[in-house]
Amino acid sequence: MIILIVERQVIIMSAKNLDNKGRFRNLTIGFRVSPEENKLINSAVALSGLTKQDYIVKRLLCRDVVVQGNPKVYKALKNQLAEVLTELQRIENGCAVDEELLMTINLITTTLNGMKGE
Repeated sequence: MIILIVERQVIIMSAKNLDNKGRFRNLTIGFRVSPEENKLINSAVALSGLTKQDYIVKRLLCRDVVVQGNPKVYKALKNQLAEVLTELQRIENGCAVDEELLMTINLITTTLNGMKGE
């Protein structure tokens, strides 16, 4: 906490938040996505075990996203597999496979294959 006294008034400011490399991140970048893109991004973030900010920064800078197995990642995998099962049951009833489902299955496969090496 930082306390400033300006013209006989006390101003309380929060301390600067630094990332794990000691950098102060004070810039904001925003962009719009469709609901489908949002769902895919959220799925990828959940399966990575990273924060959304860390995941997006790594992907935008073409850095590897290394998944470390932990309870949060395992829960995300379980939830994603449950959604895939629901979609596969829908497909069994004569519906077509959509691109979003294929991307989700591919992401889950990549995550599981990466975790095999642990």
